[in-house]
This record gives sequence, structure tokens and C-alpha cells, in this order.
Amino acid sequence: MKIFGREPVIWLGAISAVLAVLVTVPAVGLSADAASWIMVIVSGVFAGVEAVMTRPFVVTALTGAVRTVITGLVFFGLPLSEETSGAVVAALNMVLALVLANSVTPAADPAPGFVRAQDGPKHAA
Repeated sequence: MKIFGREPVIWLGAISAVLAVLVTVPAVGLSADAASWIMVIVSGVFAGVEAVMTRPFVVTALTGAVRTVITGLVFFGLPLSEETSGAVVAALNMVLALVLANSVTPAADPAPGFVRAQDGPKHAA
């Protein structure tokens, strides 16, 4: 995945450098803590975009990115308790599992040689 022809890690480094400069400018009023949480959110968004673009789709990658972004947004005042944010991620997990269940297949046979038992003879009643 490239953004404007550059790898995401380059953009994360550039954003981090800009935030480091902004922290040193008193007129901006950006604290080091706030800059750190902004980086958490930006990293989570990048991870989420990468998770959505990756094939085969990895549900845990997207839910991890969502969890990261929610954690960062809570720092900035998003009124979610730990329980609610956990429930949001769990609900997202379930919705994605339901939506993607038909398109996910195992890479290999999980039980090679397993033969399903056949129904016994049918008796006339």
C-alpha cells in the first residue's frame, strides 16, 4: 500500500516529525501527551486501511486497528467506557465474522483422511 507514492511508514515518520516540532511551539498549545495520542490514532487508521486492503482479509487486523483508534479518541474526550469500547470491538468482530464467513476457506484441509460417518440403513416403517 502506498499513499501518494510513499510507504505508510514514511508518512508516519513525517507526521511524527511535524508533531515533534509543534510540541516545541508554545503558541500551538500541543502537549507531548497529545502528540503521542495523535500518533496512536494515525497509526491505528493506517493499520485499519492496510487491514481492509489486505487479501485474504484478516478480521483481527481490522479490529486491532479499531481498538487502537478508539483508545486514542478516548484520550481526546470520546465518552466511551472501557467496557463500551470493548463491546464495540466485539460487535465489530461478530459483524465481520458473519459477513466474511462465506468467503473464508482454510488454506489446507484441517483433518486430512477424516471420513464423515454415513447414515445407517433406512428402515421402512
